[in-house]
Amino acid sequence: MIKGHGDDGYLYGHIETDFSSNICAKGCHQRLMAHLASCPQLVSHYPEPEAWSLERMIAERQGLDPQQVIVTNGATEAIYLIAQTFAYQAEVPSPTFSEYEDACNMFPRTDTEHRMVWLCNPNNPTGMVYSPEVVERMAEKYDLLVVDQSYEDYTDQIVMSAREGSHISNLIQIHSFTKSYGIPGLRLGYITAHAALTTQLRRNLRPWCVSHIAIEAGKYLLQHDELRCKPDLAEAQRLREMLGRINGIVVEVSKTNFMLCEMKTGTAAELKDYLAQNHHMLIRDASNFRGLTPRHFRIAAQLPHENDQLVAAIKEYMTKKCNS
Repeated sequence: MIKGHGDDGYLYGHIETDFSSNICAKGCHQRLMAHLASCPQLVSHYPEPEAWSLERMIAERQGLDPQQVIVTNGATEAIYLIAQTFAYQAEVPSPTFSEYEDACNMFPRTDTEHRMVWLCNPNNPTGMVYSPEVVERMAEKYDLLVVDQSYEDYTDQIVMSAREGSHISNLIQIHSFTKSYGIPGLRLGYITAHAALTTQLRRNLRPWCVSHIAIEAGKYLLQHDELRCKPDLAEAQRLREMLGRINGIVVEVSKTNFMLCEMKTGTAAELKDYLAQNHHMLIRDASNFRGLTPRHFRIAAQLPHENDQLVAAIKEYMTKKCNS
């Protein structure tokens, strides 16, 4: 999904408030940037061929063996690495993140005897959360279960820990520094799984795929847990309730800071253009999620006054649409 994602404000002129990206609102990166600026050697030397030092730190933090951790160039690289390594018949529930299906389509399915399923937990774009008990039951039904937990820090619901997951021999979990610390530009994620699975994955791992800067950023962030993103879920719920009171807008229940909405009239593309051009706000047109329609859009809660402005702008648009 190279096109049609969130955070595409470059398609417009001047965006002041971005509701399109699920990244936690208003992260603070000054301390991280100051630390990276104090390490000029990061750009003049090759990184580790594989991010072993960061893998060891993650393993220690999660109570795992380092062999059970693979650091990747963002969660997306982890998705494609898994699809390449395990050429099973794949099932992808919808709607969900399209890269699972795209990755499976990129690599031919050569194993017709084994089945795998991909879950996003919490799910993008719905905000639904699968409990550890549901994940365990799903693992019993398939030869391989892949659970993308990129948004695990964006909910107050209990999700399966990496340590718990590592004991399930056919479960792979994907984690994201991008989401947990609000650093999408650095591209940093990691896989946790039983050692038998990570051994197979490493056979397709490319050398130097994670930059020196990203590795150092990950190591710094692991030592500063206070920099972890913490969405205001109460504010997100307030936004969901306000949007649900707008005539012609239906909002799904979400356990995260982002939510899926459906319009009863008009299209999400038209609403997106209206908000960008008239209010300098950006939302996510969700029509390219398989299973959704041109009427669906996704938003992520921002600061209270910004959320109030968004609600007023959408109400303005829907009123004009109903009266036209």
